[in-house]
Amino acid sequence: MNDLLYQLALCKTPQIGCVVAKHLVEHLGSAEAIFKTKASTLSKLDGIGEMRAAAIKSYTDFSACEAEMKFIEKYNINVIFLNNPLYPQRLLQCYDSPTLLFYRGTANLNAEKIISVVGTRNHSDYGKAFTEKLLKELEAEQVLVVSGMAFGIDTIAHKAALKNNLATVGVLAHGLHTIYPPENTLLAKQMINGGGGLLTEFWSGEKPDKHNFPTRNRVVAGMADATIVIETDVKGGSMITANLANNYNRDVFAVPGKTTDAKSRGCNQLVQQNKAALLTSAHDLLSMMNWLPQPQKKQPLQRQLFIELNADERTIVNILLEKESVSIDELFIRSGLSSSSIAGALLALELQGLVASLPGKQYKLV
Repeated sequence: MNDLLYQLALCKTPQIGCVVAKHLVEHLGSAEAIFKTKASTLSKLDGIGEMRAAAIKSYTDFSACEAEMKFIEKYNINVIFLNNPLYPQRLLQCYDSPTLLFYRGTANLNAEKIISVVGTRNHSDYGKAFTEKLLKELEAEQVLVVSGMAFGIDTIAHKAALKNNLATVGVLAHGLHTIYPPENTLLAKQMINGGGGLLTEFWSGEKPDKHNFPTRNRVVAGMADATIVIETDVKGGSMITANLANNYNRDVFAVPGKTTDAKSRGCNQLVQQNKAALLTSAHDLLSMMNWLPQPQKKQPLQRQLFIELNADERTIVNILLEKESVSIDELFIRSGLSSSSIAGALLALELQGLVASLPGKQYKLV
């Protein structure tokens, strides 16, 4: 049996959710190693215990995994396990990132700039116009546009991205055996053919049940640098995505609207509660994310002369020397260090007056 079979089995093992699965992989290295480790060893790992260890060792339903493998092969689906370098690294930083993802497409899920655009299904002309204008203004930035393939703002965002030659990825609340809503079937094909793709953690045959959508929303929020809320009421699904992005320490932007307009109440509330920055144009986004072109400055000689830095600090400094500023996500991807190691190194460098933090979770050498 190859490791894909064990990866699928890990997702189906009772009592082993995505948080525990990530913990196991961090300790044992692969799904296959998890299933081949003795129960006594598994039970001694933090957070596992005898009950979860027994669940792993007693798992036998490999036939369901083999059936899924046949579907994967038939439709040429990429399976991205959480220790795969192709896994969205921003999403991996989230504590509840999916154990694996099913992917059809060619977009780089670790693109330099990724935004999620979300909003109500029952959009207004104002919301439609703003979404289209925003993505037109972002054409030169080559951002990856992520949304949820739903009616309304999601669909408008995907279509506007395609129109402006931006790769766009739809995160689905169901398996890749279908497209929901079915009216977006052609759009889905255009996204795949246009350098984007479709991404989901749900297996083939899994339907777009109501409880799947909040689960899907955490992927939309977690894999992006910033989440942009165009229109939503205070109880809309987009509010769930915005709050998830806040919990993941990501930037959130909201488009303001009339105080009397139900479709803008959620956006206005996010701004009022300081959960989102007010967004009126692409320039607002680029400025606050520190994505505007930076003037080239000659690196002062003293930057090459840092002393008394430990290995982690030196790694961070070497990356920061290459650019005017670098995002926390890029530091995570390029350094190979853990999130805690990066946080510790950045704190030490800031205390030494060598590094300064910028808006949009960017860092630069002082």
